Parts: sequence; C-alpha cells; structure tokens
Amino acid sequence: MINSRVKQATITLRTLRIHNLVRFRIPIFQSQPYHSHHRSHRHNSKSSAETQKPHNTTRNLLRKPIQLLADLKQIQDPDEAISLFHYYQQMGFKHDYPTYSCLVYKLAKSQNFEVVESLLGYLQTHHIRCKETLFIGLIQHYGRAKLVDKAVELFHKIGSFNCSPSVQSFNAILNVLVDSGRSEAANEMLRSCSKMGICLNSVSFNIIIKMWLKKGDWEMARQLFDEMLERGFEPTVVTYNCQIGFLCKKGNVEDAKSLFQDMVRKGKKANAVSYALLMEGLCSLGKYKEAKKLMFDMEYQGCKLKIVNYGVLMTDLLKRGKIGEANSLLVEMKKRGIKFDIVIYNMLINYFCKEGKTAEAYRMLVDMQIAGCCPIAITYRMVVDGFCKTGEFEEGLKVLNAMLMSRHFPRMETVRCLILGLLDKGKVEDACFVLEEIEKRKKKFNFDSWEVIVKDSCTSDRSVSQLLDELVF
Repeated sequence: MINSRVKQATITLRTLRIHNLVRFRIPIFQSQPYHSHHRSHRHNSKSSAETQKPHNTTRNLLRKPIQLLADLKQIQDPDEAISLFHYYQQMGFKHDYPTYSCLVYKLAKSQNFEVVESLLGYLQTHHIRCKETLFIGLIQHYGRAKLVDKAVELFHKIGSFNCSPSVQSFNAILNVLVDSGRSEAANEMLRSCSKMGICLNSVSFNIIIKMWLKKGDWEMARQLFDEMLERGFEPTVVTYNCQIGFLCKKGNVEDAKSLFQDMVRKGKKANAVSYALLMEGLCSLGKYKEAKKLMFDMEYQGCKLKIVNYGVLMTDLLKRGKIGEANSLLVEMKKRGIKFDIVIYNMLINYFCKEGKTAEAYRMLVDMQIAGCCPIAITYRMVVDGFCKTGEFEEGLKVLNAMLMSRHFPRMETVRCLILGLLDKGKVEDACFVLEEIEKRKKKFNFDSWEVIVKDSCTSDRSVSQLLDELVF
C-alpha cells in the first residue's frame, strides 16, 4: 500500500530541493491541523447548519493524516519518505507540526541534516509551534553524528520556534557535550543555566558526575555526589551505577561492592545493570564463577535476570576461548526463555570469524534472522570480513548482496579485498558488480586502493579495465 503511494509520487530526493518544498506549500499558519484540504468551491444552497456533520466530518478529517504518519513511520528510505510527503501535499493535504516533525525525525536518523535544517527554517519562518521533544531528538542525533556545534546552536535557537527550553533539553545538550569530551563547554553551560531560568535535577547531576568519571577524577565525582545530597537531590540507581562501573573498571571491585551495599541500605533497588557492572568487574579479575554466582544471587534478591547479565558471562567465555561453556550458557538462556539480542549474536559471530569458522558465523547470521533479530551494519561487516580473510570471496559476495539489500555498506578496505579476491579467482563479472555498487552509492577509494585494483585488473578481463576507466575518469 505504501509502495503504491510512493510510486505515484513524481518528486524524488535527487530532483527535489528544499526550495521546492516551500514553493509548493500554502502557508501553514492559515491551515487547520490534522485535515485534508479540498479545493472545491461550489456554491451550496443548503444552510451551513444543514451541511455541517461534526461527527462524520471529524472522522473523515482525521483519517488521512493518521495514515500518512503511519506510512512515514514505516518507510525506511528517506527519499521515499520525502516523495510520499510531497505526494500528499500535491493531493491537497495541509501538513502541520505532526507530519513535519515525523519527516524531520526520519531525515535526522539518516543524517540528512541539510534538508532537516531547511525544514526547521520553514517551521521557524511560518511560526509553527513546535514541541520540545523535537529538539531533544535532534540534539541527540546531532550528537551521534559528531555535529556538536550544530547541537549547541539548535539548543540556543529553541526559543525562536515558539518553544521554551526546559531542563530536559538542557540535559540533552549537556550530555552531548560530555559524551564528546567537551568538558569546558559543559561547565560553561552549567554556569549559565540560572540565566536561562533552568533548574538542575538529578539527571543533570548524573551527567556531570559521568563527566568527571570520564576524566578519571574520582574525587571530583564524589564531591559532586555529596553536593547533590546537600542540595536535596535524590540520587537514582543511575547515579550509583556510573560510580560502581568506574570502580570496577579500575579493578576496585571491593569498593564497588561497598557502594552497591550502601545504595541498597538507602532504599535504592539495584537493577540488572548494577549487577552486570559488578559481574564485569569480577570477570576482569578472573573470578568468573563468583560472577556467575552473583547473577543467581540477584534473582534471590528479587531482581529479574536480563540479557545484559548473560552478555557479561558470554563475553568473558568467548574472550578465553571457552566455546563449549558458551554453548551451555546459550542452552541455559533458551531454557529460561531469554531471547538472544543483537549483542549476543554479534559476540558469537565475531568469535567465529576471528577463529576462521566462517561457516558457523554464517549459520549464526541466518539463525538470528529466523529468530526475528535483524542484523545491523557491523554484523554484516564482520561476516564479509571473515569470508575475505579465509579467501571465500564468492561467499563474501553473497553476504554483501544481503547487506546492500538491507541498506548497509561494508568498509572500503573490505570492498577492496573482495574485489581483488574475485579478480584473482577469475570472477570478473562479480568484481564489476561490486565496482558498480560503489559508484551507485558514491563511495570512493583512496589513491593506493585504486592503484592496486588497476594493476590487478590489467591481468584480468578487458571489461574490468573499461569499467575502471568510467569510474576513475
């Protein structure tokens, strides 16, 4: 159903520029939210009272925007999302905040920030009231894309969108600054929070404590924790967990245990992450059995076992090459009804690829999809890399095909290795296919990679050299 609507859309991302978006729009502030715009202006002799049907009209007006929002959320390709967005617009539908925000989220997730910023400019110019959640989401996406300055700029512009920043958006930008290592900028933000009329909360303190722990300054983190208590802020489990994790990484597991017990005494119920951090600390000291015992103790204490706890044990076993015990752990997880997640599958695939057991890695890739767990980019990359390392280039190409269909792409080093391997095995057409996919996705090799491929292609079929001429020149 979605595809049929998308096919009807005549504008795609390649031909679309954001000025077209504005050119096609009727000013939003003149529109009513959540409705389709009918252009018929025929005179009707019936009185307005007779023609008004509140219940039916409301139901009809709500149907299309809800369908559009549902369709936009389902579409993965941002090009198709924009096409569908314009198709509805050309059919007379008046977009408002809900549909604009849905499209903005979709584009931000795919890191298409140029169009995101143009859409934001349109919302700002036409005084469309936006919710703070939109900006919190965008700040987080900017942070993941390492566009920290853009995130800061957006935070300071929230007020110009007829929206007031609160401690939630403040915490979002503070967290981005801390995660990107900009502690000075984070401190500057903290000093100016009172001027912005923002009062810190427990989450704010958690972020600042995390900042000092990232810098390795345990004393400053503890001072801040004490200040938090003095100012009447209630520490959360997260407050304790970040400190427990820091101590475990430093090998101070006994101190971490003491802090854990202090948390419990003060009425804070430890969660699965609290136990996982202690288990990780014990495993790092070679105390696997003690870590496993702690995992079962947590059940006795009323804390439900989670995949993260098994993940800690699995990581330690695979690191030590104990595949037999790892398989036993998998059987135990199945008996307990714990569904494997992407992290567990990736651990196993990584182990098999490193050991050169590519058949096992491939079987795991298939099994996870049968179980309803979708591989991510790193999953495919590990398997393709694994096949390339063992010289199974045709098998690697099969996984590459699946990877491309899932809209992922391998590292260029892997692509280079795959092309060279296929050429060496005389699989010229397959090598050409990979080169064409590179061109389609506008990916680029560095000079050294091209040099190696060109040299190798000189001994191969003429068609490879011709394709290389087209790609390079």
